[in-house]
This record gives sequence, structure tokens and C-alpha cells, in this order.
Amino acid sequence: MGYPLDLTVSGLLSDHIGNTPVSRMCFQIGGLWRSMWLKLESANPAGSLKDRTAVYLIADLENRGLLKRGSTIVESTSGNLGVALAFLCREKGYRFLAVIDPKTTPENCSRMERLGAALELVRDPDPTGGYLLSRLKRVHEICSNSPMFVWTNQYANPANPEAHYHSTAPEIYRQLGGRIDAMFVAVSTGGTLAGIGRYFREVSPHTKIIAVDAAGSVIFGTNPGRRKLTGIGSSRKSDFITPDLYDAHVLVNDQQAFCTCRQLADAGIQIGGSSGAIVFACARYLVQHPEIEHAVCLCPDGGENYRSTIFDDGWMRENGLDPNPEIALIHNIRLEQEPSF
Repeated sequence: MGYPLDLTVSGLLSDHIGNTPVSRMCFQIGGLWRSMWLKLESANPAGSLKDRTAVYLIADLENRGLLKRGSTIVESTSGNLGVALAFLCREKGYRFLAVIDPKTTPENCSRMERLGAALELVRDPDPTGGYLLSRLKRVHEICSNSPMFVWTNQYANPANPEAHYHSTAPEIYRQLGGRIDAMFVAVSTGGTLAGIGRYFREVSPHTKIIAVDAAGSVIFGTNPGRRKLTGIGSSRKSDFITPDLYDAHVLVNDQQAFCTCRQLADAGIQIGGSSGAIVFACARYLVQHPEIEHAVCLCPDGGENYRSTIFDDGWMRENGLDPNPEIALIHNIRLEQEPSF
């Protein structure tokens, strides 16, 4: 497939994807001061880590000659990839149809529509209690109706992990000067973990790769269950993840992730739900592994798309979540400047 792809075909947007900041967050946990590095992917043009994935997915379709005049790109998405694809499709003149579900936030729906995307809402949950399998079923139905519908297939297209092998991982390694003891990555399709895991196994084999998953996800063989977290977890096993690519996995529930998001927001740090899960997992891991000095959290997006959900007290209570938990995992949070090596 000729990776790394020639991304010059992706136009102006691709020129501004990547080179996102890394900031050091200091905090107290268990009475001790610790720190972690936050790789803030919300600084990408469309607002998330999925900008990198979208560039590679569309470039792959173009390089294989699958997009014709009048083609419509189709993808199943919980939000961020849909926004990134809509952004790129508008720039490049393609039509885009996003197959979404009720967990997609109103903010992300609005952004996709403003970017010219058509949205199709799947309302029926799949047998696991999630919506992914229902969304995928609908994508297959749409694409079988006409060859003008082209699926990017983030779930099995090798362009997904390649984006993070060639872009995300080496950028993090460069920004931290290679000094990374542990890398925390959310899993959904598994593409990000697979690309980052492969890169670090080659250039920094001592780095621990920690996969962060949502409670209720089946990726690592645990029982399926309902979850409010988006952008992390899955109703199906990953096509990309193999055991050699990571050292451990951590499950985080909705309350833990959302509480962390709200804690960081109070400290002036805006992150989304999957990022909250990663930060929580990292903090807990640091307690268990005091030898870790340089831990990096790959934060997929910011908090602006979750004003009506994670950061809304009423929504939290309606979903059985405590908006003001009395016991916080971390305290006295402060963010420091980006490192220079």
C-alpha cells in the first residue's frame, strides 16, 4: 500500500495536522506529588486525534482509486472521526455520510452538519448494549445499495494504525526526547494502540504500553455492558491489536472518567471523556508503579464537545452519575509549559 502515504494529496488541512502540544501536569495522589505528560490532540484542526486517522483513510481510498465523481464516503462514528472526515471531505469536495447513534453528542452532530455531512442515526442497541454493531450493519446496508457509497472502514483498514505509526508515535517520541517510561492509549478500533505499540516496540522497547479501555467493552474479553463513554471501548474485538503490542490493559468506568474530566476542568484543563479515562488510569498506575517517572497520556480530544453531557450536572444525575464526588483520586492539579529537549 506504499506507506507512509504521500499526504500532499490531502490539501491544506493536512498541512496543519499534527505537531500538537505536550504539557506536563503535576498533581498530588496519596499524599505524594507526581506528574504525567498530556499529549493534547484537541489542537488539531478538526479538534481531535482522529484528524490523523482521517487523513490516512481518505488518502488510502484515493491512492487505490476507489473515489469517483459523485462518490459518497461513509463511516460509522461516535463523533470525532466523523467530524474529521467531514472537515476533510468539505475541503476536498467529497460527500460524506456519518452513521451515528444516540451517544453522539449534540455538539459533534452540529459540527458535522455545519461541515456539510449527512447524518443517519441508528437507534437500536446491539446485543452487547452498545450501538457499534448496529451502526456497522447499517453501513453494510448502505454500501450494498450502490457502488457510489465508499466505506473508509476505520475498523479494518491498515491505514488506521499506519497513521499513528508514521505520525502520532514518532512525534511523541521526538517531543519527549525519547524519555518515556509508560505510554497510555485509549482503545476503540485499536488502530491507535496498534500503530503506537509497533513504533515503540521498535525504537523504545523499554517503554510500557498501557491500553486503556472502558468498563463494559469487550476488546480484552471482559463482559459487555452499557457505558456512556464515547471514543473508547467497543462491542467487538479489534482487528488490529495483538498481545505483543501492549504490556497491560486498564478498565475505567464512566464515573471515574467523567469525574477526572471535571476535576481537570476546575484546574483549567479541558479534556473529553476518553482522555479522562486515560488520565485516571495513568494516575492509578503511578500509585502502583512508583518507579515510573515519565508517563505520557495521549488525550484524543478536548472538553468542548461534552458541555451537554459530561459537564452538565443534570445529564450526569439523569445517568446515575455523581457530578460532585466527595472523594477525588488526584488533587492540587497544575499544568506546566511544553517541554523542550
